Amino acid sequence: MKKWIAIVIIVVFWGILLFVEADLPDYGDIDAPANQHVSPYYIENSMEDTDTPNIVTAILADYRGYDTLGETTVIFTAGIACILLLMKSRSNED
Repeated sequence: MKKWIAIVIIVVFWGILLFVEADLPDYGDIDAPANQHVSPYYIENSMEDTDTPNIVTAILADYRGYDTLGETTVIFTAGIACILLLMKSRSNED
């Protein structure tokens, strides 16, 4: 009985996902809301708003830093890893 309940739940969830997917914009659609409002704002204003020349870093660290702390942690960890690798290569030169 539990197996059939699980199957029904999965089928219903799958049906909901298919229903919702029909309303999503096509991949790469120029008329999608993200391409009409969000992306142009980031491209045009990231340097003035954040004083960061890299748009990707400005988006991850400044615009979305609070709600995507995980992404900020990844960038911080990558920066620390680069610093440690550079320090290691300098110490090997001595």
